[in-house]
Amino acid sequence: MAHFLNTTDPEFESRFRTLLALKREDAPDVNQTVARIIADVRARGDKALVELTAKYDDLELEPDEFTVSEEEVEAAVSRIGSRELEALQLAASRIRAYHERQRPEDALWTDETGATLGWRWSPVKSAGLYVPGGQASYPSSVLMNAIPAQVAGVERLVMTVPAPHGKLSPLVLMAARLSGIDTIHRLGGAQAVAALAYGTETVMPVDKITGPGNAYVAAAKRQVFGQVGIDMIAGPSEILVIADKSNDPNWIALDLLSQAEHDESAQAILITTDPTLAELVLESIEEHLKLLDRRDIAAASWERNGAVILVQDLGEAAALADDIAPEHLELCVSDPEPLIPNIRHAGAIFLGAWTPEAIGDYVGGPNHVLPTARTSRFSSGLSVLDFMKRTTLAQMTPEALREIGPAAVTLAESERLQAHGLSVSSRLDRLNR
Repeated sequence: MAHFLNTTDPEFESRFRTLLALKREDAPDVNQTVARIIADVRARGDKALVELTAKYDDLELEPDEFTVSEEEVEAAVSRIGSRELEALQLAASRIRAYHERQRPEDALWTDETGATLGWRWSPVKSAGLYVPGGQASYPSSVLMNAIPAQVAGVERLVMTVPAPHGKLSPLVLMAARLSGIDTIHRLGGAQAVAALAYGTETVMPVDKITGPGNAYVAAAKRQVFGQVGIDMIAGPSEILVIADKSNDPNWIALDLLSQAEHDESAQAILITTDPTLAELVLESIEEHLKLLDRRDIAAASWERNGAVILVQDLGEAAALADDIAPEHLELCVSDPEPLIPNIRHAGAIFLGAWTPEAIGDYVGGPNHVLPTARTSRFSSGLSVLDFMKRTTLAQMTPEALREIGPAAVTLAESERLQAHGLSVSSRLDRLNR
């Protein structure tokens, strides 16, 4: 049975803190294994990739077979049905249109001293996208990672996707084509991340790596950070639904289960002002759990990590949501907009009963790569900006240096950095002759 909390309960605060502190990931400590894999790839390059791919993906490859050929892509995508193709194309177009609006503008201005200041934005030169390829295929993940990079202007996009027993998803390959990916490697795991970070004889290194993966992939991304940039270390999926009595309990139940079915470590929470709705949602969840294909996974997630929280009013609900800082937040209330200013921490917010989170996973437009495990308190979802760098610009005139230079000399002297001060004062001496 999921956790059931009520804010009027004297023990609510302690039980709520316990809920927030649940250790939902029971991943093994893989850091040492991953460190060995990375070191092996760095030392032996393609030979290490051949052996590790055979070991972990049961796939015998030679280096000239790492890269998926255009003929293979064409043969695979030709098998895609028109319905799936049209859905993928719609998703790609909406994701692209949304992210086009995120492109930042350069700026340059002259301040009151006559100094010219500003910044410019430029894309990273190359990016690598890791796509899971184990128990399921995720073409939506390809679109969400690659399209922002393409919109940013990244010159070279590389995708790595494991191909257990040699199998690749046609939809993943089609998503790569729609996203402008230049190269696809049938490589997975920590070894793929290492290859993207350091390069091998066949795999060219990149500047940034994005995309989800298992514990080994997450550990590898963490360990190569600094050699390359990464997007984030994402944890299990989360959804928080704030609902009032105006809702269909069946809809709310399905929204909660849409995240619970991801994996057993996922978390789904309902906050509501209405006890009757809470009971009906619980009943509906039990009925749906009898029918879902992934019912074992969803049931384990709901039983271990799910929760229903009864609150006195929507203001109290918003305050709790801000504390939870969820990956996905649905505001299934009759008038959601007044709640928005009171919620600072959420990866993505879905407004109203007609906006299920699943729309955001596929065709809404905003990115579905979002901060988890309360990290939305200090981070954002993937965007065009993740594939861009800001470089500041500054130009002094003699008059500007004369006005602000003495302060720089004073601060350099206070920090005992003599050459710093002299580099400014030598110019000021020239001006004062």
